Amino acid sequence: MPSLTTTSLSLSRRGALRLLGAGGLATLGLPAFAQWPDKPIKIVVTFPPGGSSDILARIVGEQLSRKLGQPVVIDNRPGAGGTIGGQIVATAPADGYTLMLSNTTPIALGPFTLEKAPYDPVVAFTHVAYLGSAPLVVMASKESGIKSFGELLGKAQKERVDFGSGGPGSVGHIHGELTRKVTGANLVHVPYRGGAPMTTDLLAGIIPVGIDVITAYVQYFKTGQLVPLAVTSTARSPLMPEVPTVVELGQPKLVLENFFGLSGPAKLPADMVAKLNAACNEVLVMPEVQKKMVDLGIVGKPETTARFDSFVKEQVAVLGPTVKGAGIKL
Repeated sequence: MPSLTTTSLSLSRRGALRLLGAGGLATLGLPAFAQWPDKPIKIVVTFPPGGSSDILARIVGEQLSRKLGQPVVIDNRPGAGGTIGGQIVATAPADGYTLMLSNTTPIALGPFTLEKAPYDPVVAFTHVAYLGSAPLVVMASKESGIKSFGELLGKAQKERVDFGSGGPGSVGHIHGELTRKVTGANLVHVPYRGGAPMTTDLLAGIIPVGIDVITAYVQYFKTGQLVPLAVTSTARSPLMPEVPTVVELGQPKLVLENFFGLSGPAKLPADMVAKLNAACNEVLVMPEVQKKMVDLGIVGKPETTARFDSFVKEQVAVLGPTVKGAGIKL
């Protein structure tokens, strides 16, 4: 009499062909994502082309494409404090083909500026990989005549001073509102659809002050076209070590950094998450990627998925109440 093992594992040639024809590997019980990825992957960027999130997404996406063997397409979906792009990812199938270049705005700021948030940033996503962080820089146009952070606050105590950001609910917007609340400065927000158009007007002297991630502005500081006033981190940026921090300038309550990561819809399969996290961490230690990130003012750091998820929860717990308390609404 054949054993149970023999009986269970024996398939006739005809039966095996029938099994494969009816669904192949999936019928054998292997998960549908076992061959992931087998088609292009989309990374949603919640800001227009040209800003720090877009640049980083393209740097990382290029290398992920090589490691995963599939094209990585960047899809810019700006608006509503990053929540338009965020909602697209939050409601996408959990199949690993729609991801988001997550950062402080669509995760810890934007949802709290709306009357009704379209998603819960903690539970609506699988936070796959931490990529790095960059401080904001408070900067002035040459035409403004403002040469220091102290001068900016002094001027804004006497008169209205407009400041630009990458958009309503952006991290730059939030920092300007936070500065107004903490210092009493009469700063008035001028929203733009992304950092690139804001930069154009700042360079032209149309607005006197801008607040954004330091990423795209170093070139203008080095040529003297813009004046850096302060960085919003606890330590000076290695990219612009001569620029003082808000802590050094006596404003520790104004510390705010922009983080970057890769997130997907909730309930991404664990094996897929592990594969993607490992690929991202491999990308982050590549010398050419490290150089490009440093040039952007971003400090990259490989992390586990668990640590990134905990970090997101910490950011939401701290910044969410700050946004609500400041009464910032879109």
